Amino acid sequence: QVQLVESGGGLVQAGGSLRLSCAASGRTFNTNTMGWFRQAPGKEREFVAARSRSGLSTHVADSVKGRFTISRDNPKNTIYLQMNSLKPEDTAVYYCAAGVNGIASVLASRYDYWGQGTQVTVST
Repeated sequence: QVQLVESGGGLVQAGGSLRLSCAASGRTFNTNTMGWFRQAPGKEREFVAARSRSGLSTHVADSVKGRFTISRDNPKNTIYLQMNSLKPEDTAVYYCAAGVNGIASVLASRYDYWGQGTQVTVST
């Protein structure tokens, strides 16, 4: 069993920044890949970024590339998403995900554990 807890969401004006964190607990040896997805009302859940434990497998969505940075603190079993130059289109619930597989996949089905989500709202 793996538990994922996101934090750091909130309300920010366009152009601002937020840093999301996701702490894993439990059987953390099963979190070989950790990443972020987001879902806005009426839209499908979409991939944001993911990173393997080693960092050798990393993917960042084109929609956020250059603005968002994913990092991982392995001793703390925590993954971060630094979000800069936020846009209203980034407004969504952001979900942390972890997978046993060591490949940073863009497919939600490849992940085994999910957090409860944290709301990010970007105002104009």
